[in-house]
Amino acid sequence: METRKSKFSKFAAVFLLAAVALVSCEKDNDEPVPTMDIIEMAQGNTSLSTFVAIVTEAGLSGALKGTGPFTVFAPTNEAFAALLGVIGQPDPSKIPDAVVERLLKYHVISGAALKSTDLSDGQTAATLLGANDKITVDINGMSVKINTADVTTADIMATNGVVHVIDEVLVPELELSIVNTIVEPAYFSKDFSVLTEAVVTAGLLSTLTSPSANLTLFAPDNAAFAAAGITSIAGLSANDLTPILTYHVIGSEVFASALPPTGSAVTTLGGDFYLSINSNGAFINGLTKVTAATNAGGALDYTNGVVHLIDRTLLPPSKNIVEIAVAASQASQGAEFGQLVAALTAVENDAAATDLITLLSGTGPFTVFAPTDAAFEALYDLASVADFNELVTAVGISGVEAVLKYHVVAARVFSSDLPNLSGPVVTAGGGSFTLNLSNLTITDTDAVLTLGTVDATIVNTDILGTNGVIHVINQVIMP
Repeated sequence: METRKSKFSKFAAVFLLAAVALVSCEKDNDEPVPTMDIIEMAQGNTSLSTFVAIVTEAGLSGALKGTGPFTVFAPTNEAFAALLGVIGQPDPSKIPDAVVERLLKYHVISGAALKSTDLSDGQTAATLLGANDKITVDINGMSVKINTADVTTADIMATNGVVHVIDEVLVPELELSIVNTIVEPAYFSKDFSVLTEAVVTAGLLSTLTSPSANLTLFAPDNAAFAAAGITSIAGLSANDLTPILTYHVIGSEVFASALPPTGSAVTTLGGDFYLSINSNGAFINGLTKVTAATNAGGALDYTNGVVHLIDRTLLPPSKNIVEIAVAASQASQGAEFGQLVAALTAVENDAAATDLITLLSGTGPFTVFAPTDAAFEALYDLASVADFNELVTAVGISGVEAVLKYHVVAARVFSSDLPNLSGPVVTAGGGSFTLNLSNLTITDTDAVLTLGTVDATIVNTDILGTNGVIHVINQVIMP
């Protein structure tokens, strides 16, 4: 502990001696002998009930009942309420246990019971949080502060130490750097623990808490990560997480009122995502809904940016739509689109037909309504053929080409764009079909092959590629 000499007589009068339980005998110097440990003493002080509750919830009450000695700076109930207001967290039980533990340890000096007579102006002391996490004593006339908190009652003696009551919660340097930044709502909430862990693992904390930053964060909670198939980031490296996290951040401040119109590409630090706005709200890449959009001055407007909440973690695409289909056809389990890839390959390899694989590997954008293997098998049954080769023999490669083009729209159309569509959807082959939004079915005329197939149902939506999007359907549709 480092100290600077000063005369205690200048400030000793500010300290009030708290009432404690006494035994019948007293020390020779007439000081009362404490009979309660720190926790027992705090439990008897109604102004410290929140402190006791949080210490107990964090599992630290046992430690503060130990031998000690300890010096504890105990914030009042009002001090904790003020902190909760600052971090926007009304329920202290929602603060992550690790964060609560850090905050509490910052209020404890272990190995010494420092009474008011042991304190001096400019004094610093390492806390239980760590050797580098020190508190500072500031004495100015009759005012005594620990960091920025005023000592309101000093020298409450316990059997294992001493307690000084303060009017603010002491906040360590790390947490101070996070308060009022776009990381704040995630860091101080158990519901966003996966996001916080991911940000720290990826080494992006300093970037997102920089006071000079001006960012927009689309923040997924734990349920949003689970919805995207991520329940844990264990085993994921910074290289794995950085592309995902930066895909949630715009490099400027964009409030809800300034979000671009539906169909717009939004450039993030990790690539473009696509916004759809319909009567049900705002959606990103079709599946992710913006559950809380913030305007200037809103609850999630911070000094270095703005936060919007989303219900599904965004995953940036890494493959184009052909590569997605090929990868699905080669999957070791649950392989899909094998027949679709075979049909595309046959058309690509026919000199008289359009190079559909080359086309669909290009810039796009495209929307492909992709029939499952079971959909092709149903088509073969309707056409009374054994397999794809017999289908080609029966209808010719030009017929297959026409059917495949009928599944392609030369635009990026997400499921959340469909409510905005009016009239038939025009396909790459020049035909059109009707989308029935109430049950996500597709009505077609079946004219080319004159086969009476039932309407196709969209069974999986919004598989995002770098050049478009795939919706999975359970019937082959025909013009």
